Amino acid sequence: MTDIVAGRPGGASFEGPHDGPAGGQLAHPDGRVELDPAGVLPPNGYTNDDLLPVPVAGRTWTTYNFLALWVGMAHNIPSWTLASGLVALGMDWKQAVLTIALANVVVLVPMLLTGHAGTKYGIPFPVFARASFGLRGANLPALIRAAVACAWFGIQTWIGGEGIFLLAGKLLGDGWRTAGEIGGHPWTQWLSFLVFWAIEMAVIARGMEALRRFENWAAPFVIVGALALLAWITVKAGGFGPLLDQPSRLGWDRDFWKVFFPALMGMIGFWSTLSLNIPDFTRFGGSQRAQIRGQALGLPTTMTLFALLSVLVTSGSQAVYGEPVWDPIALAAKMDNVAGTLFALLVVLVATLSVNIAANVVSPAYDLANLVPRWVNFRTGALITGVIGIVIFPWKLIADPHVYIFTWLGVVGGLLGTVAGVLIADYWILRRTRLDLADLYRPHGRYWYTGGWNWRAVAVLVVGGLLAVGGSYGGPFPADGLIPVLKPLADYGWAVGLGSALLLHTALGAGVRRTAGG
Repeated sequence: MTDIVAGRPGGASFEGPHDGPAGGQLAHPDGRVELDPAGVLPPNGYTNDDLLPVPVAGRTWTTYNFLALWVGMAHNIPSWTLASGLVALGMDWKQAVLTIALANVVVLVPMLLTGHAGTKYGIPFPVFARASFGLRGANLPALIRAAVACAWFGIQTWIGGEGIFLLAGKLLGDGWRTAGEIGGHPWTQWLSFLVFWAIEMAVIARGMEALRRFENWAAPFVIVGALALLAWITVKAGGFGPLLDQPSRLGWDRDFWKVFFPALMGMIGFWSTLSLNIPDFTRFGGSQRAQIRGQALGLPTTMTLFALLSVLVTSGSQAVYGEPVWDPIALAAKMDNVAGTLFALLVVLVATLSVNIAANVVSPAYDLANLVPRWVNFRTGALITGVIGIVIFPWKLIADPHVYIFTWLGVVGGLLGTVAGVLIADYWILRRTRLDLADLYRPHGRYWYTGGWNWRAVAVLVVGGLLAVGGSYGGPFPADGLIPVLKPLADYGWAVGLGSALLLHTALGAGVRRTAGG
């Protein structure tokens, strides 16, 4: 039965702004908040239908939906090959799996803290960032996040296209694999890349509800596919090979710890993107309990088990083929059975689609819509993301595991950790999770700051980001680091960025509260 409290449906009560200019929102008994339906936001350049808060009636995602989301996102080719990158750096399989498990427990904490705002207020990440950075300033962290997502989208799309290319070549013969080259790759591989890209665009064009339904069935399908690959290689190998007995080249002394900490930061960096824009998904949450339980059950357990599964399958491949085959696409291409090859192709496509659309298209679509709401909606932003993902040459980012883990993931993690520190300090410490929804969309309201920018938050982002990644070394960076004095901090980039931003933004909190009324 529907309760009526103060004339409001569902037990909701009217809640004016916490302090500052007039406005209104409805606070429900379970803590979720929505705009007062009787209020009207005047048209302006800071809102469109995709950026407005999701009404409480539309927040329907359950624990299973969030669990399925993470299973679908974690079960992908780069996740599978994370362990191989660590083994290539000298770890044994136990050290690699332990590093991945610990990283995902650590990154879960900011994931839940930022996800809280999405479920409570029904807002996406770029709107959430307006509270701390200002209505215009929020575009800065949003575009940083969008740029990273576009790069990840390109990487995953290239991997998905590679899956089509290799497995289709198994069915169509040598002519497909040895076709004339363009830019160092057969034209058939470029065709596979574009076909996979087109499939992704077709799925995302149907919107977030279609994504939820897709993730619900994709998650168990990918698990079944991975277990089938394990069963196949186990039978073929007659057991597992020598990989599980391979000793660590690093041991557990100083050499290990020199690799462990930057590798840990790289593994955290793998999902540090989602620790920012998880409100894009939790805004549809039916309750805080649903998003907390779904994420806690979905992320660390799934990533750890998937890393272990990849080690077991690769161990079996070493027993069969005399060398470890870490790439599941290359391993599936070794199948002699046509039906098995087709099934493997379908699993690769579904696995890569599920992570790429959820993790790497949803965020930049909202971020770009936040930049110019009048001209860009969710679908237009997704198409722009798709185009950028093609032109950033993603195949170059994953060619070298050292560059991939230490440079790409490490630098990305440091920058995004800094943004997360600002958001968490502002929302949890300074505002105690209390926001004024209407003012998040209203020019010259409490989140307008100075010309739409909170320059304190921007300064914290610059300083924290400099501390986190200023000492980057190796790969494209100087051996002594970009800024030599900061080199000792480079191996801890995500933690340095998060911690420094958290402390600095909190220290400036009195000024923030005076300006924002927060």
